Amino acid sequence: MFTGIVEETGVVAAVRPTASAIEFTVRPRLCGQGLKVGDSLAVNGCCLTAVKVASRGTRKSVQFDLLQETWRRTNLQFARPGSLVNLERSLRADSRLGGHFVTGHVDGLGTIRRWERSGQDWVLDLEAPPEVMRYVVFKGSIAVDGISLTVAEVFRAGLRIWIIPHTWEVTALRERRLGDAVNLEADLVGKYVEQMLGKMDLRRRR
Repeated sequence: MFTGIVEETGVVAAVRPTASAIEFTVRPRLCGQGLKVGDSLAVNGCCLTAVKVASRGTRKSVQFDLLQETWRRTNLQFARPGSLVNLERSLRADSRLGGHFVTGHVDGLGTIRRWERSGQDWVLDLEAPPEVMRYVVFKGSIAVDGISLTVAEVFRAGLRIWIIPHTWEVTALRERRLGDAVNLEADLVGKYVEQMLGKMDLRRRR
């Protein structure tokens, strides 16, 4: 479980397809401290398991093995060595919940349709698939590349988000361009409510 409060941007060190998986290696700074094999790390909002942790001097690298499902469903497929990725360590039981509950299970890919500065802030318009939009509500929460953000406006097939300067500066959003893909995870609460209401409706029909 994560909160959507990105701790830092890491740098993609290597992407290497193998017979069983895609070896995806990231160089973190803060998030590498105390990280062990088997630990979870959110990379662009995708919960990944560290399979190898190596150190060379003060530099640390973390390798993940991505299955084809993860590769197809996330924008990690577009990452290249040198790309920035958002990193967040898993939530501790004694930590503050600064954003919202984020599972690290990406629901789908969104596409940037507008990304421009407006005054001191930035406006981000995303086109999103129906399986994500069904849970998007005005002023609700959504994770974009693992960042907990507030929905400012809802369109028929997309949404608008306002980005403050701090978020632009400390996340990989500063690398994004028009047409780029972003990982989307809808608020978990909406999914549970939908399922419970569906079960209640089914009972009534019986």
